Amino acid sequence: MRVEPPHRLSGARFCASPNHNDRPANTVPSLIVVHGISLPPGDFGGPHIEALFTNRLDPAGHPYFATIAGLQVSAHVLVRRDGELVQFVAFDQRAWHAGLSSYQGRSNCNDFSIGIELEGSDDIAYTAVQYTRLAELIQALNVAYPETRGHLVGHSDIAPGRKTDPGAAFDWAQLQALLAAGENPGA
Repeated sequence: MRVEPPHRLSGARFCASPNHNDRPANTVPSLIVVHGISLPPGDFGGPHIEALFTNRLDPAGHPYFATIAGLQVSAHVLVRRDGELVQFVAFDQRAWHAGLSSYQGRSNCNDFSIGIELEGSDDIAYTAVQYTRLAELIQALNVAYPETRGHLVGHSDIAPGRKTDPGAAFDWAQLQALLAAGENPGA
C-alpha cells in the first residue's frame, strides 16, 4: 500500500466527497486523526457512511438519520469492518472530519490533518483486519507525508469533551505493536 499521484491510496476504492476544500497555503499533513463511525449507531456494513460523506443520506431511512442528514462532513479514508479501504478526499485536500479541534496549540486540525474513519463504535471491539489495514495505511502516510510521523491521535484527543471516538473499545496498544512490527519487519 502506498500513496500515489494524485494523493490517493493504492488499493483503495475512491468515492469522491464534495465535502472538502483546499488546505491553507504551504500546509502539508502533519497529523493523523483516528475516528470511529457507524450508521445508524451500532450497525455495520450498510451504505450509510458513504451516503453521509457524499451528501446522499436519506433522512427518512432511519430516525437517527434525520438528526444528521444536513451535516456536510467527510474523511480522507474509511476502513470498513472487513478491511476494505474507501478514500473520499485526496490527502493534499482538507477533509471535513475534525470540527472544532486543537492539537499542540494549533486549532482547526482539518487544516493540517488526515482523517481516518474506522467503521465501529466506542464500545464494540474493532476487527483484527481493521487494525492491520490501519497500521498499513499509517505507515504509507508516514512515508508520503513524513511530518505525520509521531503525530497520531484519536478524535477525542483533539476535541475533548465534544468527541469520544474511537472510544474505549479501540486498542491503541495493538495498533502500536503493529506499527512497531512494520518498522522492523522480521523482528
